Amino acid sequence: MSNKNFSILIVDDNSGFVARMRGILDELETFITIHSAGNFDEAYQILAEEKPDLVLLDIRLPGKSGMNLLQLIKKSEAKCRVIMNSNYSNDHYRQQCKDLGAAYFLDKTNDFEIVPELVRQLAMESFNGANTIIN
Repeated sequence: MSNKNFSILIVDDNSGFVARMRGILDELETFITIHSAGNFDEAYQILAEEKPDLVLLDIRLPGKSGMNLLQLIKKSEAKCRVIMNSNYSNDHYRQQCKDLGAAYFLDKTNDFEIVPELVRQLAMESFNGANTIIN
Protein backbone atom coordinates (compact mmCIF):
# COMPACT_ATOMS: atom_id res chain seq x y z
CA MET A 1 0.00 0.00 0.00
CA SER A 2 1.03 3.58 -0.57
CA ASN A 3 2.37 6.04 2.00
CA LYS A 4 -0.54 8.35 1.16
CA ASN A 5 -2.97 8.94 3.99
CA PHE A 6 -6.67 8.29 3.47
CA SER A 7 -8.39 11.16 5.20
CA ILE A 8 -11.80 10.79 6.83
CA LEU A 9 -14.05 13.45 8.29
CA ILE A 10 -16.68 12.26 10.77
CA VAL A 11 -19.48 14.82 11.08
CA ASP A 12 -21.81 14.11 13.99
CA ASP A 13 -22.93 16.07 17.04
CA ASN A 14 -23.00 12.91 19.21
CA SER A 15 -19.54 12.81 20.80
CA GLY A 16 -20.08 9.22 21.96
CA PHE A 17 -20.75 8.10 18.41
CA VAL A 18 -17.69 9.98 17.14
CA ALA A 19 -15.47 8.40 19.82
CA ARG A 20 -16.80 4.93 19.04
CA MET A 21 -16.30 5.43 15.29
CA ARG A 22 -12.77 6.78 15.83
CA GLY A 23 -11.95 3.70 17.89
CA ILE A 24 -13.19 1.36 15.19
CA LEU A 25 -11.46 3.21 12.38
CA ASP A 26 -8.18 3.45 14.31
CA GLU A 27 -8.02 -0.35 14.21
CA LEU A 28 -7.94 -0.49 10.41
CA GLU A 29 -4.65 -1.55 8.86
CA THR A 30 -4.52 1.40 6.49
CA PHE A 31 -2.95 4.82 6.57
CA ILE A 32 -5.89 6.83 7.86
CA THR A 33 -6.13 10.36 9.19
CA ILE A 34 -9.35 11.04 11.08
CA HIS A 35 -10.90 14.47 11.61
CA SER A 36 -14.20 15.18 13.32
CA ALA A 37 -16.72 17.99 13.47
CA GLY A 38 -19.83 18.43 15.58
CA ASN A 39 -21.71 20.90 13.39
CA PHE A 40 -22.09 22.22 9.85
CA ASP A 41 -19.76 25.23 10.20
CA GLU A 42 -16.93 23.24 11.75
CA ALA A 43 -17.30 20.54 9.09
CA TYR A 44 -17.29 23.10 6.29
CA GLN A 45 -14.04 24.59 7.60
CA ILE A 46 -12.36 21.19 7.88
CA LEU A 47 -13.54 20.26 4.39
CA ALA A 48 -11.92 23.39 2.98
CA GLU A 49 -8.65 22.95 4.88
CA GLU A 50 -8.11 19.18 4.90
CA LYS A 51 -9.91 18.01 1.74
CA PRO A 52 -10.80 14.55 3.08
CA ASP A 53 -11.24 11.51 0.85
CA LEU A 54 -14.34 10.37 2.73
CA VAL A 55 -17.00 12.04 4.87
CA LEU A 56 -19.15 10.08 7.32
CA LEU A 57 -22.08 12.46 7.63
CA ASP A 58 -25.08 12.53 9.95
CA ILE A 59 -28.33 14.06 8.68
CA ARG A 60 -29.24 15.90 11.88
CA LEU A 61 -26.69 18.55 12.88
CA PRO A 62 -26.94 21.74 14.90
CA GLY A 63 -27.60 24.64 12.54
CA LYS A 64 -27.75 23.48 8.94
CA SER A 65 -28.37 19.81 8.21
CA GLY A 66 -26.02 17.16 6.92
CA MET A 67 -28.03 17.13 3.72
CA ASN A 68 -27.14 20.81 3.20
CA LEU A 69 -23.49 19.87 3.65
CA LEU A 70 -23.86 16.94 1.22
CA GLN A 71 -25.21 19.35 -1.39
CA LEU A 72 -22.25 21.70 -0.91
CA ILE A 73 -19.76 18.86 -1.14
CA LYS A 74 -21.25 17.57 -4.37
CA LYS A 75 -21.45 21.05 -5.93
CA SER A 76 -17.83 21.80 -5.02
CA GLU A 77 -14.61 20.61 -6.59
CA ALA A 78 -14.18 18.15 -3.71
CA LYS A 79 -13.41 14.64 -4.84
CA CYS A 80 -14.52 13.00 -1.63
CA ARG A 81 -17.17 10.37 -1.23
CA VAL A 82 -19.92 10.74 1.31
CA ILE A 83 -21.46 8.06 3.48
CA MET A 84 -24.65 9.29 5.11
CA ASN A 85 -24.90 7.75 8.54
CA SER A 86 -28.15 8.37 10.38
CA ASN A 87 -30.87 6.99 12.61
CA TYR A 88 -33.33 8.57 10.15
CA SER A 89 -33.11 5.66 7.75
CA ASN A 90 -36.52 5.64 6.13
CA ASP A 91 -36.81 5.37 2.35
CA HIS A 92 -37.49 9.10 1.94
CA TYR A 93 -34.13 10.09 3.46
CA ARG A 94 -32.29 7.27 1.69
CA GLN A 95 -33.60 8.33 -1.71
CA GLN A 96 -33.03 12.02 -1.07
CA CYS A 97 -29.41 11.41 -0.04
CA LYS A 98 -28.80 9.16 -3.04
CA ASP A 99 -30.27 11.83 -5.32
CA LEU A 100 -27.92 14.40 -3.74
CA GLY A 101 -24.90 12.20 -4.47
CA ALA A 102 -24.19 10.14 -1.36
CA ALA A 103 -22.22 7.00 -2.18
CA TYR A 104 -23.88 5.07 0.66
CA PHE A 105 -26.60 5.52 3.24
CA LEU A 106 -26.18 3.55 6.46
CA ASP A 107 -28.46 3.14 9.42
CA LYS A 108 -26.40 4.42 12.36
CA THR A 109 -27.62 1.64 14.65
CA ASN A 110 -28.03 -1.40 12.43
CA ASP A 111 -25.24 -0.90 9.88
CA PHE A 112 -22.52 0.18 12.31
CA GLU A 113 -20.54 -3.05 11.97
CA ILE A 114 -20.08 -2.72 8.19
CA VAL A 115 -18.40 0.69 8.39
CA PRO A 116 -14.82 -0.61 8.91
CA GLU A 117 -14.93 -2.93 5.88
CA LEU A 118 -16.58 -0.27 3.75
CA VAL A 119 -13.93 2.29 4.72
CA ARG A 120 -11.17 -0.26 4.08
CA GLN A 121 -12.61 -0.92 0.60
CA LEU A 122 -12.84 2.80 -0.21
CA ALA A 123 -9.31 3.41 1.08
CA MET A 124 -7.92 0.59 -1.07
CA GLU A 125 -9.72 1.98 -4.13
CA SER A 126 -8.27 5.40 -3.39
CA PHE A 127 -4.75 4.00 -3.03
CA ASN A 128 -5.15 2.04 -6.27
CA GLY A 129 -6.37 5.09 -8.16
CA ALA A 130 -9.91 3.81 -8.69
CA ASN A 131 -12.45 6.51 -9.28
CA THR A 132 -15.70 4.58 -9.42
CA ILE A 133 -19.02 5.58 -7.92
CA ILE A 134 -20.44 2.99 -5.56
CA ASN A 135 -24.18 2.70 -5.14
